[in-house]
Amino acid sequence: MNRILLAALIAWGGCVQAGEVDGLLERTRQEVLPVLPKVAGMMKHTVETEGVAAAIPVCKEKAPELMAEKAASLGWKIRRVSLKPRNAQRATPDAWEQAQLEAFDRRRAAGEDPKGIEVGEIVAAADGTRVFRYMKALPVAPVCVQCHGERDALAPELRAAIEQAYPQDRATGYAPGDLRGALSVTRPL
Repeated sequence: MNRILLAALIAWGGCVQAGEVDGLLERTRQEVLPVLPKVAGMMKHTVETEGVAAAIPVCKEKAPELMAEKAASLGWKIRRVSLKPRNAQRATPDAWEQAQLEAFDRRRAAGEDPKGIEVGEIVAAADGTRVFRYMKALPVAPVCVQCHGERDALAPELRAAIEQAYPQDRATGYAPGDLRGALSVTRPL
């Protein structure tokens, strides 16, 4: 029995059908994961054609817009979260997300490929209803370190642009392969 399904069965005292979590996990992947290459493609294109600083609005505005459009079409909540958020208002994890991000870091430290790190489980929402929660790790790609690498290594004008867009930025110090954060999905059942 996979770890995701086992967690769900324990959480709900065995009342979850064996295939329910697997089905939710597969549909969530199919619906949401295609957004990630779109965001990465927009970022890469902007960096290549307009420069690194021009990608700041893509990350700050366009990526959340893409996720909001997808979330609205599905009736789900979709966002990016991080232990070191660049935008604290949008990306600060809730308690469940925080626990998963910490577990993701431990899994990566134990040698697991960050590209495959994910979790999905049925949990109780604050109002007592059941929801499916899903998170997929977002590893740092080489292009990401241009804005998320060591703060002192960033060009002064880029650092100033980031500080202007994100006054409370904590999202630096990453290297390729690190976990930048995760895509988080909450969907009603």
